[in-house]
Amino acid sequence: MPNRLAVSGGQPFDRQALQAWLTSPRGKRLLDLENQELQRVLPSLFGRHILQIGNWGGQSLLASADMLHRAVLGTLDDNIGDTQAVTQLESLPILSQSVDAVLLPHTLEFTPSPHNLLREVDRILTDRGRLMVLGFNPWSLWGLRRVLGLGYRAFPPGARFHATGRLGDWLELLDFEISEVRRFGVGFPWNRPRSAGAPFDLGSLTMPLMECYLIVAKKRVIPMSLVTRLPRAQVRQLVGRALGGVATTPGPTPDLKTPAE
Repeated sequence: MPNRLAVSGGQPFDRQALQAWLTSPRGKRLLDLENQELQRVLPSLFGRHILQIGNWGGQSLLASADMLHRAVLGTLDDNIGDTQAVTQLESLPILSQSVDAVLLPHTLEFTPSPHNLLREVDRILTDRGRLMVLGFNPWSLWGLRRVLGLGYRAFPPGARFHATGRLGDWLELLDFEISEVRRFGVGFPWNRPRSAGAPFDLGSLTMPLMECYLIVAKKRVIPMSLVTRLPRAQVRQLVGRALGGVATTPGPTPDLKTPAE
């Protein structure tokens, strides 16, 4: 059921806007970099089913996943060609606990209710399932330019960027544990991709300003142990045993010796 109190997000894009971005020079470079980052993460995942929600990049982002079944659920009214179905993000047509891994490639930026989408992802993921989120950093130079109305002209309009801290709070509420936060970008600052917790150097100072990030999280499952019922200790009778519902008090033991004549 949709959560009406969730934080509002962005607006969905159309096919023309997505194609214009993915074929632009900046969009191509960013998509290649995102493919490289996913090629580092996806081969280590285990399971049968991996699902991508969103048309961003098509099936190329899941090419390195070593799973039996890979599927892409699109959000556009018309199919681009490499998606299996078009769906409503607040009501995914997927059985509960049936997917081993989910990829959200910039889907939260163009979703009116990002928290509701995360609730649906939590529902369809199996125990210890993995979630990967590609997002744009609102505190980067690119994010600040968009606030000032100076964003890249080929970028789809209607996006709302979410910081890693806010996204981490949402995942914490859904009992997800973040295992990696990796930042990268194709513009300023020109630095190689870095993960949170890496050894400190001068490049660490520019991490909060990088354009994009990849968050890898897994579901936390509280183990359940069956506690057997302890046997009750036997209690001695305090008054006596009951005969026909009436308690009797044991009397003195009779003398069995025969009296002397």
